[in-house]
Amino acid sequence: MSTISLRIPDELLAEVTRRSKEMHISRTEYIRKSLVNMNHQTALEMNRKRMMEASLRVRQKSMAINSEFDAIEYNQS
Repeated sequence: MSTISLRIPDELLAEVTRRSKEMHISRTEYIRKSLVNMNHQTALEMNRKRMMEASLRVRQKSMAINSEFDAIEYNQS
């Protein structure tokens, strides 16, 4: 396991200390869990954005195909 050094505002450290005590875990464990949670939330957000982009591309292609079908139907009438 690696070690890092981190500078954070005193107010944030005080909150981390308070919250970790409330949870009966060390500050290190609290920070570790926070990082895991942030990584998870970031991955979910990135997946959501990729799905939205893919959905938009599919929607655009679908509209183009619908236009082609409309043109075929119109010409057969």
